[in-house]
Amino acid sequence: MSGNVSSFRGVPYAAPPLGDLRFAPPQAPQQIQGVYRAMEYGAACPQQATPTPPGLPFSFSFTDSPIAGVPPIANISEDCLFVNVVKPQAATPGADLPVLLWLHGGGLEIGSSSLYPGEEIVERSIAIGEPVVFVSANYRLNAFGFLAGEEVQQAGLGNIGLRDQRFAMQWIQSNINAFGGDGSKLIIWGESAGAMSVGLHMVWNDGNTNGLFRGGFMESGSPGGLSNMSAGQPYYDYIVQFTGCEGQSDTLDCLRHAPYDQLMTAVNNTPNQAGYRSLNTVWSARIDGSTITRNPPRSLEMGLFADIPFVTGDVDDEATIFNLGNTNVTTDEEFVQYLKSNFMPEATAEDLNAIANAYPSDPRLGSPYDTGSADQLTPQYKRLSAFGGDYTFQAPRRFLLGHSAGRQDTWAFLYKRNKTIPYLGSHHMTDIPEFFTGIDYIGTDALINFAYNLNPNVPSTLAPNVSYLSNITWEQWNSSTSAPPLFTFLDPAPSVTISSDTYRAAAMDLLNEMTARSA
Repeated sequence: MSGNVSSFRGVPYAAPPLGDLRFAPPQAPQQIQGVYRAMEYGAACPQQATPTPPGLPFSFSFTDSPIAGVPPIANISEDCLFVNVVKPQAATPGADLPVLLWLHGGGLEIGSSSLYPGEEIVERSIAIGEPVVFVSANYRLNAFGFLAGEEVQQAGLGNIGLRDQRFAMQWIQSNINAFGGDGSKLIIWGESAGAMSVGLHMVWNDGNTNGLFRGGFMESGSPGGLSNMSAGQPYYDYIVQFTGCEGQSDTLDCLRHAPYDQLMTAVNNTPNQAGYRSLNTVWSARIDGSTITRNPPRSLEMGLFADIPFVTGDVDDEATIFNLGNTNVTTDEEFVQYLKSNFMPEATAEDLNAIANAYPSDPRLGSPYDTGSADQLTPQYKRLSAFGGDYTFQAPRRFLLGHSAGRQDTWAFLYKRNKTIPYLGSHHMTDIPEFFTGIDYIGTDALINFAYNLNPNVPSTLAPNVSYLSNITWEQWNSSTSAPPLFTFLDPAPSVTISSDTYRAAAMDLLNEMTARSA
């Protein structure tokens, strides 16, 4: 208990996924008997080693919290399926407060709910007269949560990490009333892999939410294109071979009982997001025919996704941190070869030439944007960062908005603060403190308003000037106009403006046309 809020940490929402429950869907936990000490965060799920590439002229960590002062992950275990709840101290059962569920990022390889404390959000919600309940959840990662391959497909066990998230939503529906929350007022919110997860829950069951959530809030992630379960076969086979399960009649069962340390070493030997493959990650959500029945862009085209209000946005320089491990790509020819081998194996020579023209090698046009010829770590670094940011983040966001605006209420944002960070600019994760802490509370207030009213704008019922948001109207994204409005965070805080979501339009149209063609 601190100030006006009460925190409950490390509450099990599912049974420990150990032994026969490794790689299995989440199961109900044993009922808690007596008093449960919910004072400390539960263990983080197993983390894939993600070292920062050596030889950089600056320091950066993929594993630290982006929120200042938050300690690093202290405890890791397979027994990791915990939620944390922060509520207004005065909230009692029956208060029926809106609920925010935070899904952390980390590329489905790393991350933990403990890196993102929600106390300040709840404190702020009380201060502006819109109290909310905050929940964060761990979910299984890397091979433990996203193992793929024929054997996994046949067992019907794809996307276990997404199933964990869904199970946490069900836990909220059953239990949040005890904390003063209302499960029918749940907003699912995430960043990076967490935001992509939010988008995937929107296409799950062809958009039938089963009443689990009523809105989405996505930072740096959308329901983009996915591969089939078979694409994960090489890594399944590698882990089977490494753990000595090769030749067993049931390799999946053998993996369930393989020593943890041996399995973890195998995972750490596979490529990670900080390395050469960049955002072409090994451990990914897949089209499994059960949770995700078809390629998400195709579901968007068909209108088979949740008809709920949502907010979605990106930072200006999404991919700079993901191109620190491919600095050996230095020529125009190597750039095209890298796109072909790593991201677009089915692209034609015409496609690749069009992309190369859309993302030229001129560093003045690359990311970090608006930095001229500076920050060119290698001859292709800013070009790779521009392509990667649009391919993985910006273009899928526009694709989602283009198929949902007018059908449902949608808002979009762009975060352009911290542009002076050398080589990285407004990089992936820099927006997180805007929504968690009191920089200026613009992002936090928008999130709280959305949880309350399914609209990020300050409602007329609040006192005048209770928020910097009171001075600006965040208009809905509108595909019928040539310049869809984009709420834009600028330096210095609390500067914001409404810009047009039209930057690099031709390049992103090209990427989205290719996405639609392959969906």
